[in-house]
Amino acid sequence: MLKKGIAIFKKQKQLQNFTIYGIGQFFNLVTPLLAVPYLVAVCNEEGYGKIGVGLAVSFFLMVFIDYGSDILGVKEVSINRNNKETLNKIFSTIYLAKLILLAVVLAVFSLIILTVPFFAREKSLFFLSFPILVGQLINPTWFLQGVENFKWITVLNITSKIIYVTGIFLFIQRPENYILNNLFWGLGMIIANSIVFFYLFKKHHFSFNATNWQEVKKYLRDNFSIFFSQIFNALQMYFPIVLVSYFGNNTMAGQYKIIDQIIVIFRTYIILFFNFIFPRVCYALNESKEEGLKIWKEANGLNFGFTTILLIIIGVLSTIIVGYFNAKDVDLVSNLLKLALIIPLLQSVSQPLKQLMFSWEKQKQYVKTVTIVTILAMAGIVFMVPDLGVSGVLYALIFSELLVVFLFFATIKNKLFHTSS
Repeated sequence: MLKKGIAIFKKQKQLQNFTIYGIGQFFNLVTPLLAVPYLVAVCNEEGYGKIGVGLAVSFFLMVFIDYGSDILGVKEVSINRNNKETLNKIFSTIYLAKLILLAVVLAVFSLIILTVPFFAREKSLFFLSFPILVGQLINPTWFLQGVENFKWITVLNITSKIIYVTGIFLFIQRPENYILNNLFWGLGMIIANSIVFFYLFKKHHFSFNATNWQEVKKYLRDNFSIFFSQIFNALQMYFPIVLVSYFGNNTMAGQYKIIDQIIVIFRTYIILFFNFIFPRVCYALNESKEEGLKIWKEANGLNFGFTTILLIIIGVLSTIIVGYFNAKDVDLVSNLLKLALIIPLLQSVSQPLKQLMFSWEKQKQYVKTVTIVTILAMAGIVFMVPDLGVSGVLYALIFSELLVVFLFFATIKNKLFHTSS
């Protein structure tokens, strides 16, 4: 299995691409190790909890701006990578749609911040988070993934993280400075994404004249179902900390955020691995079902083994790791971390199944599954947080991941085990 897995990455410069991609993701993994202990020490768990809530809301709103481009946009670019005219149309249509969506999101959320007490109490934090949404408008990662240009994804990641880390170390010096964290995150995104966006625009000679408002409307209409499902995905991923803050307190939210910041390293890696292999799987399955499944099985099997080993190591070292992040109650947070490690283990199974769901046009079943699971997970969190605290959140998320794996597998099992091309 190991030899077969490695062989995948040697084909068609895959090993070189994976290495370049890995360098960029290394910065994504290292950034929390530098930033989180400092932020907890300066802003305390309460301030870090507020930062986490602000980031979670921003990341949730990013889904409205992406509108499924991170899945279906990648797929369309991957399939049409050799057709310059079609690529120009895809690029310009998606960016015009994202511009409209950004304007709507900023207007609606501004009204919410000013009128809803929960958000109004931290209005400075939320308004200073707006650059994150602007940065996501510009973000060309979806296009780069489709054409498998991992060099510039790496440039983008490294640049944005350097700007962010530099900003927090220079300007966050007192507890009340927590409101600046999300501003620097957004500035890093805007600067890095703009550099790569203009590089792509110039390299491919793109023009926004390649599309029109009818194409934009068609894009918004056709992608609504996948966008709707992504809303529920984002709710499950980002809103637990908001619910912990609302039904508990910001200190509890800070504890959850410390755990989530460790878990998110694995979640980010798993999603990024999905992004790396997804265009190749789509392309291969489109050419040959048997070859596509071979690539899917070997790559994801290797990744599952690698992820499992890392999770075991984290579990053994949980007390030391939690102490590094400056948690006040090390034993409590350490035990919570051990429980939380089950989540990325299950995600390393659900994400490969998700690849096949999209590759085999199972979007409707995907939407139903994600909708049902998210509603159950959010209800579970609301029900359990008052009595079980952070543990209740983790139990609800573990159950939801188990259910996702079961339902995804049930949807594709017949096609998965009939591999004739």
